Amino acid sequence: MKVIKAVIPCAGLGTRFLPATKAQPKEMLPVFDKPAIQYVVEEALSAGIKDVLIVTGRGKQAIENHFDNSFELEHFLRRHGQNKLLAEIERIGRMVNIHYVRQKEPRGLGNAISCAETFVGTDPFAVFLADDIIYSNKPAIKTLSEIYEKYDRPVIAVEEVPGDRISSYGIIKAKKISASVYEVLDIVEKPRPEKTPSNLGVIGRYILTPEIMPALKKMLPGRLGEIQLTDAIRVLNKNRHFYAVKVHGTRYDIGTKLGYIQATLEVALRKKDVSAQLKVYLKKFLRR
Repeated sequence: MKVIKAVIPCAGLGTRFLPATKAQPKEMLPVFDKPAIQYVVEEALSAGIKDVLIVTGRGKQAIENHFDNSFELEHFLRRHGQNKLLAEIERIGRMVNIHYVRQKEPRGLGNAISCAETFVGTDPFAVFLADDIIYSNKPAIKTLSEIYEKYDRPVIAVEEVPGDRISSYGIIKAKKISASVYEVLDIVEKPRPEKTPSNLGVIGRYILTPEIMPALKKMLPGRLGEIQLTDAIRVLNKNRHFYAVKVHGTRYDIGTKLGYIQATLEVALRKKDVSAQLKVYLKKFLRR
């Protein structure tokens, strides 16, 4: 069965980027010339996804405005002959069918996913974490979708994690199936390095099935009052193993300040109109 629905949780408070996110959603912070969430929506579009549900919270209206039509701006650009910009703005407004639902209070990723139950219905669906931008020749979510179609199992994306970062990730215990595909035997949320089952950490791309919804409802909140998606995956995995795929490409964790800077810099270096000048500037700056 093809995956044509996606859920993007965007209800977080963005506290790591305060004060920049006091009045602006962190998902709308620009990575070079586009807001972060647009990269994620474009990845969904490139993988054939037709409908996207964005789970928002209070103060996230800028996300809705960005993907809506902007009559005044389009009229201005058309009147002044700025046709290239006009085409880009119109493209944003008609990318995919975007729907919205609010998470009433910040109760964790698992709770945010459960807000999509009606939207998901009986269909498999992709989950994108907007903090992760993945640059690759083949869209990361398309790779996961192909594994889902082949094995008829939910799929999670993983990457090799350095030892000093193990305790920041959900880590899988896995049986290798091929060069980049694994059967998930267990999953542990943020283990200590000396207790980790592997160095394969879960990153922000998933293909899930509707069975995740009742599992999430049964989860008890953790010490911060949050429902963890990892906990529900671990319960379901006992009866029907998930699969994991190591995604090829470069992942930018723009939920951290360093990752955000790296993403902005490297995206700019790929842009023909600024890359040459930026390289000259960086060389001069590093010689100071």
